[in-house]
Amino acid sequence: MAPDQEERYLALIEESMRAALHEQERATADLFAAGDLPLYQVLRYHLGWADTDFAPAECDPGKRTRPLVCLHAAAAVGGDVQQVAPIAAGIELLHNFTLIHDDIQDESASRRHRATVWAQWGAAQAINAGDAMFALGQLAVLAAAERGVPLERILRVQRGFNETTLRIVEGQVLDLGFECRWDLERDDYLRMIGGKTAAIVAFAAWAGACSSGASDEQSERFRAFGRALGLGFQVRDDLLGIWGSAALTGKPVADDIRRRKKSLPMLLLASEADQRDLAELRAIYTAPAVDAEGVRRVLALLARYEIEEQVQSEVDRLHQEAAVLLEAAAPPSPARAALSALLERLATRVG
Repeated sequence: MAPDQEERYLALIEESMRAALHEQERATADLFAAGDLPLYQVLRYHLGWADTDFAPAECDPGKRTRPLVCLHAAAAVGGDVQQVAPIAAGIELLHNFTLIHDDIQDESASRRHRATVWAQWGAAQAINAGDAMFALGQLAVLAAAERGVPLERILRVQRGFNETTLRIVEGQVLDLGFECRWDLERDDYLRMIGGKTAAIVAFAAWAGACSSGASDEQSERFRAFGRALGLGFQVRDDLLGIWGSAALTGKPVADDIRRRKKSLPMLLLASEADQRDLAELRAIYTAPAVDAEGVRRVLALLARYEIEEQVQSEVDRLHQEAAVLLEAAAPPSPARAALSALLERLATRVG
């Protein structure tokens, strides 16, 4: 995809996101008095549009991967991306709802090189902000009717939106429950991230095709592609959560170790380590906190069993699977080529 074309897609997504937020902000302009915490300005902060004083800013907004997948899928089946843009925006707002709540649950103090909403204004207000972001996502999807998307398609997408939210929450419940377990295998992990991460990417690809009039069969092919893409995305994220550069990821080096995440690298290590090394790993993860020495020891164990190389092999496998599924989903076209390029970029991303 040409850079100017991707910029146009991103501009369409941004426009629809801002419109969804602005409409509600304007409708409640008289609600918040001086000294109140302005809800919609907090959302602007999280989305990278404002600083902590709520002055306009241009901060890192994230990759916008999911809405781009939606618009590319729409274009690949001959859809009008102008019409589908509000749906893509709704998907990105849904994603950001999950980020705000995940940061609370994971006690993550930073995201995209800035303080998270809960770290800045407290967990209670962050919950409110996340709930508002979720509702804005639903409203953005409905706004596609004003662009000419037939109502029956919007209803299908809206149902999928809520079903996807349930899959995400189910995955997050599993993720939190896995934190105190060591009896997990690769399939358990894939089951968890299939909901927590892959479900929304699968939904984005399906929604782009479905809202553009694709057949059920073709829409489901796009869903399968999106699921494989989402799985690969999360495994790559797990790799970066341990070995990624803080300057590029926006999080401290080896942050997933400090947070004692049971990501794929940890599960592979636990399954391959001998009894002595496994005992050491469990001792580090059950300590009140993982200090710098604990991080160093876990990194040494990971290197001993060549876990980074195994995780990268899994990333490669999943992205190759996604490439095959994409070829089955749509005939050759500039839009399919753009999805292929996005797939390649995600497979090798460093932040």
